[in-house]
Amino acid sequence: MQLGTRWATGTEAPASVPASLRPAIAEVEGRGLTGHWTLTWLEGRAIAELDAGWEVLQTASGDVVARPFED
Repeated sequence: MQLGTRWATGTEAPASVPASLRPAIAEVEGRGLTGHWTLTWLEGRAIAELDAGWEVLQTASGDVVARPFED
């Protein structure tokens, strides 16, 4: 896993956040959720996790998924 960066909801995502994830991140934030995002990389794919319980990730096939955390 490669570490990425953190940023607060409602602020501009850092340049390191892939453009493909940005619309889904905006969609999650549009639900009124607040907190901080953490960007990490697993197997070369970006994962943005919101500490309010959501994640936005790119699947192996390239699809972008926004979903609540699965414990």
